[in-house]
Formats: sequence, C-alpha cells, structure tokens
Amino acid sequence: MYSAFGSLDDAHQVFDEIPSKNVVCWTSLISAYVDNGKPSKALKLFRQMQIESVDPDQITITVALSACADLGALEMGGWIYAYARRKQGFEVDLCLNNALINMYAKCGDVRTARRIFDRVKVKDVTTWTSMIVGHAIHGQAEEALELFREMRTDDNSSTGSKLIHPNEITFIGVLIACSHGGLVEEGFHHLESMTKRYTLKPRISHYGCMVDLLCRAGLLKEAYDFIMEMPISPNAVIWRTLLGACSLQSNIELGENVRHQLLELEPAYVGDDVTMSNTYAAAGMWDEKVVVRNRVKQRRAPGCSSIEVESEVHEFVAADKKHPQCRVIYEVLGGMAMNMKTYGNGTMYAR
Repeated sequence: MYSAFGSLDDAHQVFDEIPSKNVVCWTSLISAYVDNGKPSKALKLFRQMQIESVDPDQITITVALSACADLGALEMGGWIYAYARRKQGFEVDLCLNNALINMYAKCGDVRTARRIFDRVKVKDVTTWTSMIVGHAIHGQAEEALELFREMRTDDNSSTGSKLIHPNEITFIGVLIACSHGGLVEEGFHHLESMTKRYTLKPRISHYGCMVDLLCRAGLLKEAYDFIMEMPISPNAVIWRTLLGACSLQSNIELGENVRHQLLELEPAYVGDDVTMSNTYAAAGMWDEKVVVRNRVKQRRAPGCSSIEVESEVHEFVAADKKHPQCRVIYEVLGGMAMNMKTYGNGTMYAR
C-alpha cells in the first residue's frame, strides 16, 4: 500500500518492524523500490536478503531481473540467471523467461535474449513484445518488424495457443523500429492500425516515436506540423526530440521556436540551453552562443553518471566527494592525468 503511494520510507519502516521476515516480505520491499524507480536500492536489498539466508523464489528473481534491466546491470542479471538455473527444484516459468528476455535485451545482449525467446515454446504478448522492443531499441529494425509480422500471422496451432494480439507497448517497439529503419509511411500505417484494427488508443509515447521517426528522416517541418496537430498536448520530451534534430540540421529558426515552447513547459531545464548553444556554434553565431552559455553556467545542476563494477552500480556527479572510495579514485585519476601530460608531448604511440 505504501509503495503504491510512493511512500518508500514508510514501506521500509513497516518492513523493519517485522520480527521474522520471509521471502514475501523481502520481495514486497524489493518490488516497491523497483516500481518507484530505485532499482539500485532494490538490488542491494536482493543481496542483503541472500546474506540473511532467505532464498528468493520465482517472483523475487523476476523482480530483481527487472531492476537489472532498468540499470543496465548485465553482469548482475547474468548472475541471477545462473542462480535460477542451478537452484534445485527452481522452475523457470513464462514470467521469468519474459523477465530474462527483457533484461538481456535492455542490457544490450540481444543475441542471448533472442536465444531465450526462440527456446520458449508457448509465448504470450509480453514475450513477443520484449523481443520486438529489444531488437528495435538496438537498431535492428528488420528483425523487429519481422517478429511483429510473425506475431500477427502465427496462430500457434502446434501448441494450441490462441492468436496473440499486440498491445500498446508492442506498437512502441514497432514504431521505434520504423524510426531506426527510416520507414515513414510504414510508421504512419502502424499508428493508424492501432485504432482501426486493434482498437488501441495511441498514447503520448506513440506520438513521440512518430516525431522521432520524422526527425530522423530529416522531415523537421512535417514533425512540427505533426506535433501541432496531435490530439493530445505534446510534452517536453517530444519538443526536445525536435530541438535535437534542429541542432543536428542547423535549423536555427525552427530551433528557436521549439525552445520557446520548451521554456513554457520546463523553464528550468538546462539541457535545452546547451542544445541551443551548440546549434548557434555550428552556425557560427558566436554572440548568441555566449549569451546562452552564460545562462547555463548560472543555473546548471551536475549530471550523473553510473558504472557497474563487480555486480554493483556506482553513481557519480562531477567533482563528487561522497563515494566511500573517493580518495583512491582521485589518486588513480591523478596518476592518469600525469601520464597523459607526460605522453602528451608527441611521444605517445598506440600499443
């Protein structure tokens, strides 16, 4: 209940007050952190659960894999998969297979995701969708669209399963594939088929995919017109997609128009000023660039980077001093900087 309302501190307090915690208690708290966008904390709890000798079940493993997918923690996800395979009496069901496909695909190991997908005999819409999206987000447009065609034509007669219909997320994968493949007409066809063939109502994410498709195809004016004619109000992400395309194509006039739209939606977001600064620089408009850059320096918040080391995800910001190993890290960085200065006088060679 606390998790559903986003009250993680209250949820964790209730968990701490339970005198004897079983696998359901642990799984509930881990799931709470995953559902509320804190996958790193969820994985820490998963490890703590094992330290306290509580064996995870299929649901726990599925939730932990979702956390790995959100973080891109491939090494940790692979360890969890190996654990599930070697644990005696542990049955890998369809939900777990779907979680594995999703994890490997989002973490970039599309080949392993496809191998698991092909091995699953009875697939549901989540199975198909996870693999379609996996191919699509990694630029494998042809593979994604071919799977979508198979999904619609395969009646699964050999397994006795019913015909599977795509859902809203399936179409996100399809539209992403069209975007990467430059298939403008096919993208509009699939968007139209959502409502006419499958009675699905396109969401803001589907319209965002169409804007990205038009931008990638270089059709910036068409993308702008599409946004203005959308049946729902565009969000900042959609406008930001067009702004990025304007920067790449040095379309100053349209870029300034889009920046004005973004100022009304998210005036404090600094990244848009950075994009406009780069746009002005590419066009040789140095005075405009300086004005925007000065504005950025006055209110920019630090960006965050993350890296997975030995199955643990570490997060950093610029000039970070909060990491427990920061002293050692800065010593290594200092040594690297000295080496680069030493070899930066023309004596550096590729080895």
